[in-house]
Amino acid sequence: RGDWLMRIRNLTRREFMATTAGGTAGLATIGSFPSVSFAKTMPAKPNIIVILADDLGYGELSCQGFKKDVPTPNIDSIAADGIRCTQGYVTCPVCSPTRAGLLTGRYQQKFGHEHNFGEGRTECGLPVTEVTLADRLKRAGYTTGIVGKWHQGSAPQFVPSKRGFDEFFGFLGGAQSYLAKAGSDTNPLLRNDEPVKEREYLTDAFTREATAFIKTHENEPFLLYIAYNAVHLPLQAPQKYLKRFDSISDQKRKTYAAMTAAMDDGVGAVLSQLKNSKIDDKTLIF
Repeated sequence: RGDWLMRIRNLTRREFMATTAGGTAGLATIGSFPSVSFAKTMPAKPNIIVILADDLGYGELSCQGFKKDVPTPNIDSIAADGIRCTQGYVTCPVCSPTRAGLLTGRYQQKFGHEHNFGEGRTECGLPVTEVTLADRLKRAGYTTGIVGKWHQGSAPQFVPSKRGFDEFFGFLGGAQSYLAKAGSDTNPLLRNDEPVKEREYLTDAFTREATAFIKTHENEPFLLYIAYNAVHLPLQAPQKYLKRFDSISDQKRKTYAAMTAAMDDGVGAVLSQLKNSKIDDKTLIF
């Protein structure tokens, strides 16, 4: 811990941020740090935001330099201002175990969470013996929130409110429709523990909820876990994003590009809200 803190203090970037390609074998991490002297400028309890992208290919961000057909300017801006860790990897090639490792800080095979589990398997979930990042930060005086995909169990003992999170907007299962009919009887959209109807494109809805959380809690230390289900199947995007990629003839690639653009817009909105709330210099973003 002392060595890690010393490394942080020696960095001179404006923020520390890493956006992750979650649910895949490769993990692209990007970061920037608070200015000049971390120890002097950061509060005792900095805000913490973790952004997880679902099934995003390692080379799909334009800042990675492999592909240029899908610009990701907002995520690229983080790389340009900070740190891009090119040899970081998720701990599993599928969704649920990857998230279990991220939330606990432990290799998930150490507690038997090595595979995805099917919808309706209520006996399955992140073991209640495991302590989550939200558990720890809540005890440290943080307000904790999650927006997006959970996929750590749907039984009462596994849901976010029992794993350290004060607020939740999202779904408990492994996949969800992005369009106006998002939510079902078996995998509903939830606000905390209550089903809700959502008419907005789901990626945009998650961005809306994330920025609202930041604005609501701008005057207190918070943890916000933004777990986009983009760009996980199903391939769905509204026309406002599809029309940006009329030059792409392959319809699957075009829709994937539109979904990526929607998520990048969402990251931009989160960064803008931090600046508008004047807490961008008090926030660590991974």
